[in-house]
Amino acid sequence: MGSFKGKVDFARIPGHWVLANLGKTVLRPGGIELTRVMLDGLNISPKESVVEYAPGVGRTAKLTLSRNPHTYTAIEQDQEAAAVVMTYLNGKNQTCVVADARTPPLQDASATVIYGEAMLTMQPDHLKEQIMREAHRMLQPGGRYAIHEMSLVPDDLSSELKDTIHKDISKVIRVNARPLTVLEWRGLLEQNGFRVLEVHTAPMHLLRVKRVIADEGVLGTLKIGYRCLTRTGAFQRVSSMRRAFLRYEENLGAVCIIAVKE
Repeated sequence: MGSFKGKVDFARIPGHWVLANLGKTVLRPGGIELTRVMLDGLNISPKESVVEYAPGVGRTAKLTLSRNPHTYTAIEQDQEAAAVVMTYLNGKNQTCVVADARTPPLQDASATVIYGEAMLTMQPDHLKEQIMREAHRMLQPGGRYAIHEMSLVPDDLSSELKDTIHKDISKVIRVNARPLTVLEWRGLLEQNGFRVLEVHTAPMHLLRVKRVIADEGVLGTLKIGYRCLTRTGAFQRVSSMRRAFLRYEENLGAVCIIAVKE
């Protein structure tokens, strides 16, 4: 697994890179189980041209590549993250493009499957829509688009509590997190040219020990714990993220939505 070069400042880097530098390979809100549900729903076959947004350390990418798609293209905005991606892309027709998800340099109707995980949550609503529109542009008619994102629960959550959650979660993960309710996620997809096929939900238990063991295994969890305790600033940072997630656990979830371009 790759990481940033040099000394890591755990107090400042985004939360997902904190966890990645500690050895966590599953950084998705619904865990590896919801990722597998997403990939099964997308039904990726050897004839597919697949685009993945922000694959990061590559746990999902490797699962996708094991299905032998005809082509696989990763879109990474960060140069260092792209360098990590290139370490596990070693097959024919596998590539990583360093680009902004809002303006990807891929041709119209060039993909049959596009998906992204824990990426749209970090965008303001108007940019969520811009990225969805670009996915729609790149997909062939009948192509499938899937998202796996953090959600707010329930659908009628008050705007005041939404704002509080947005503010507190963004502060601890050092990224502007703007999760939506399941109904809002679905509505954005439908407003931007997609027909929803499947909706799956899961608890947002990213830092609960049971979920970490399910995602990383017992040995992997022990290694993450050891690094967390021995690397300067790591324990304090992970603890603050975990407290925030637990504080709002009743109102945080994970959602996977699979849609089609008609």
